[in-house]
Amino acid sequence: MMQAADKQLDVLLRGVEQTYTADDLKKRLEESVASRRPLRIKLGMDPTAPDLHLGHCVVLEKMRQFQDLGHKAVLIIGDYTAMIGDPTGQNKTRPMLSPDQIDRNAQTYLKQAGKVLDTSSDKLEMRRNSEWLAKMSFADVVRLASQMTVARMLERDTFEKRYKAGIEICVHEFLYPLCQGWDSVQIQSDVELGGTDQTFNNLVGRDLQRSAGQPPQIVMILPILEGLDGVEKMSKSKGNYIGVTEPPKEMFGKAMSISDDLMWKWYRLLLHKSDTELAALKAGHPMEAKKALASAIVERFHGKPAAEQSRAEFESVFSKHQLPTDMPEVRITENPIGLVKLLVEGKLAPSNSEARRLIQQGAVHLDEQKVTDANARITVRNGMVVQAGKRRFARIRV
Repeated sequence: MMQAADKQLDVLLRGVEQTYTADDLKKRLEESVASRRPLRIKLGMDPTAPDLHLGHCVVLEKMRQFQDLGHKAVLIIGDYTAMIGDPTGQNKTRPMLSPDQIDRNAQTYLKQAGKVLDTSSDKLEMRRNSEWLAKMSFADVVRLASQMTVARMLERDTFEKRYKAGIEICVHEFLYPLCQGWDSVQIQSDVELGGTDQTFNNLVGRDLQRSAGQPPQIVMILPILEGLDGVEKMSKSKGNYIGVTEPPKEMFGKAMSISDDLMWKWYRLLLHKSDTELAALKAGHPMEAKKALASAIVERFHGKPAAEQSRAEFESVFSKHQLPTDMPEVRITENPIGLVKLLVEGKLAPSNSEARRLIQQGAVHLDEQKVTDANARITVRNGMVVQAGKRRFARIRV
């Protein structure tokens, strides 16, 4: 049985930056309770990269809240819109992806989104927008384009900035928000979720639904989750992310590296903590709060045993200064070997430049002894332990 609309609203508005509008959402929830008709909650995701990270999970977790309250999630994999490329936040035209790239990425999205969403058939509907967009004729596209003026398109901050700076805007980029809005018409969305960078696209959906004679969807905008650096939006390209498929210990260690200030925002956006719950956490020791956050994140994706093991390993290594019990072993055939080459071959650094940076920062240790000479050649011995940064270890075999 569905909860009363007021109780649902209290949960659903938590952590949301803007709702268009909260009054409309309350009314739609009341109608849903009265009719016993679950609302259709839309989230569109373009498979432009193969992996999801915690930044994606902010909106996925909100969608899960709707599911838990009795509503139906409609996850749209934008296999067709991905070929256009979302111009959001871009200062130049995105390269168009091939159908093969999109299909490979889409397969991983379907699997990874299931780590957050309830995938039972009565709670989740999975769609690809090629179902309707690929069938449109040129005349259909012209009719769709006629519903939006150029002036309205240039209200979008990305386009406005590029236009004023004399940076080219390709006509097909104007089609992106129209396609995303048309998705809302096709699935008869009641609510659409998105990050702050998706506000314009989501509101276009309301306009197109009105034109199609449908009640305009409620749009719920969630904050962007900053990455590990606490500054930039979480992004794989920026290297400041935690992927939902990362190993538990890596996930735990990365979560422990964030600042205390960022920790509270993660608590609110990823774990939906209320002001009262946050106040209780802030009254305790920050380190314990951060361990609890890291444990909760690992448990969400890998289960409680993995979370407990990751926490114990972290405390053993970083609190008691003990070595990990199951570090990977790396076989070296060249001896002596350059330290930079040792780090790269041991998969402790992704590149020579990153290896040099770690060495110069004093983050590299051989058998717990710091080494700061990036040009050093090392005579390795069987069983030598190499550490790069706080979380990466390897045992050398000759």
